[in-house]
Amino acid sequence: MVNRNLTGAHYGLRDWIMQRVTAVIMAIYTVAMIVLLFTIPSDYAAWREFFGQTWVRLFTQITFIAVALHAWVGIRDLWMDYLSKSAGLRLFLHVGTIVWLLGCVIYSFKVIWGLA
Repeated sequence: MVNRNLTGAHYGLRDWIMQRVTAVIMAIYTVAMIVLLFTIPSDYAAWREFFGQTWVRLFTQITFIAVALHAWVGIRDLWMDYLSKSAGLRLFLHVGTIVWLLGCVIYSFKVIWGLA
């Protein structure tokens, strides 16, 4: 009998599913915005009124969080695949990526919900 010792974080299936789910969310949002581009009048007041609705803000916020999660999985995999020799550099880039994406998500709440 062969005894296999697996090492590593085992992110595979969870990250694969996260990439697919976030991609579907982003695709739905993109299609919805393209359709709305042709149905809502093209003046500022109409778009401001539309994006002022709670369900649109919520959908936009969920999509932005999906973009951040999608980016995290992709960039983390890129750092792990191409910087496997230098653990210190990889850690620095992982932390930098997390801080940057977290900052973007926090700022998105300010922009989307109009928080001061």
